[in-house]
Amino acid sequence: MNHSTALPSARMSDATLGLWLGLVGVVVFGLTLPMTRLATGTADAPQLSPWFVTWARAALAGGLSAIYLLATRSRLPTTAERGPLLLSLAGNAIGYPLLLGWALRHVTASHAAVITALLPLATAAVAAWLMHQRARLGFWLFAVLGSALVVIYSLVRAAQAGHGFGFEWADALLVGAVLAAALGYVGGARVTPTLGAERVISWVCVMALPLTIPGALLTWPEQPIALSAWLALVYVGVFSMWAGFFAWFRGLALGGALRVSQTQLLQPFVSILAAVPLLGESLDLITLGFALAVVTTVFMGRRMSAPPQGPR
Repeated sequence: MNHSTALPSARMSDATLGLWLGLVGVVVFGLTLPMTRLATGTADAPQLSPWFVTWARAALAGGLSAIYLLATRSRLPTTAERGPLLLSLAGNAIGYPLLLGWALRHVTASHAAVITALLPLATAAVAAWLMHQRARLGFWLFAVLGSALVVIYSLVRAAQAGHGFGFEWADALLVGAVLAAALGYVGGARVTPTLGAERVISWVCVMALPLTIPGALLTWPEQPIALSAWLALVYVGVFSMWAGFFAWFRGLALGGALRVSQTQLLQPFVSILAAVPLLGESLDLITLGFALAVVTTVFMGRRMSAPPQGPR
């Protein structure tokens, strides 16, 4: 009897800790957009190139990961685990930061936050495709609605910028970044149960070192770079690429992926609010309104993410 009464409180404690860790991860990732724009600069005032930011942040995280893996005497990934790790490497270590960096030279962090608000739904769609997970029809209806809102937002902002009633090419980069991140998340999620949450991102970064170290050296900036850009690079390397995943993956493991993933709905607002003091961007009511609408569709879609009930 004593054991049975202790179990619920232990689960509740784990669930609460998981939600807090998930929130920490969301805040860390939410700062990635304004920090990346601070590191790369704009088309008119460029700082670090998107290529260098991509390679250097992953190389920095890879060095820290190697120290962590050696200190914890972590085992090598098995042959079956290397495939998903490579998928996470391609999506999270290279694809997402590179496409995001190029896009943020041409659009604001607030603009990017609206497009990347589709990441939770994109991750669910990739999980349904690669991991054969089922969801209710309502989930996919809200997914389509959220995508439609992002399309409308992109058209409106392009028209406001004088580019006509059409898409900005940077929006295609942002959509590609979302898909790359979703693929990387699913790849990491597939091996987290066997490899461990912290070791997944650490092995991803270490496996990328043969690419990231030469890439960073070959793209090292030749012109003077502002200190703020270097500090932003350190942030995205240490926190966005590495330490943030410690909290995120551990939160998913402790609190349950379905519940803790709800905290990611706050990420666009973190990005938009952080862009005000970091980049001097103003709060645009159109951007804020569309961000709220997109997050609402994601929230409603997540509520319907449970698979349909079938006959026993």
